Amino acid sequence: MDKKKLLMLVEIAIFAGIGIVLDQFSFKLWAQGGSISFVMLPIMLMAIRWGLTAGLATGLIIGVLQIMFGGYIVHWFQAILDYGLAFTVVGLVAVIRKPLLQAAKSVDKKKMTIYIVLGALLGGSLRFISHLLAGVVFFKEYAGDDNVWIYSIIYNGSYMLPATILTALIAVLLFTTAPRLLQTFK
Repeated sequence: MDKKKLLMLVEIAIFAGIGIVLDQFSFKLWAQGGSISFVMLPIMLMAIRWGLTAGLATGLIIGVLQIMFGGYIVHWFQAILDYGLAFTVVGLVAVIRKPLLQAAKSVDKKKMTIYIVLGALLGGSLRFISHLLAGVVFFKEYAGDDNVWIYSIIYNGSYMLPATILTALIAVLLFTTAPRLLQTFK
């Protein structure tokens, strides 16, 4: 195994661990799950540093670790949606990797900010959709007589919107002030 691939694997493990730690420092809103945390930040960083595979792998590992550390599970498919898929899709932030790295190379902080925010919105939106579907299918009894889609949108949006905004804000502050974090070693 070459050194670069080994370094990527080590960073995936480290940043998955950091993601779990960041998730422990969260503002929990609901008993059935859902909290405002910075868990998406390390996934974003890995997706930007190493690309799609590393971003997806980091997100998947974080999802699996969350299950191991007490995830709220009512069905195996709900676990896949709320943990496996929800955090894995955040790794799709890698689609903004090339233009963001080009903006960082030319020290264009305005473009960097735009790409970082777009990436955070993409990752947060995809994660929200995964939680939304799990809510509609597996937690419909909590909606009572209300529309289950509206209930799930409000429930999941109540923590995903602030978490996505805060992640975008911290990512912009972190990555524009220290753009070397975005680049891998050669």
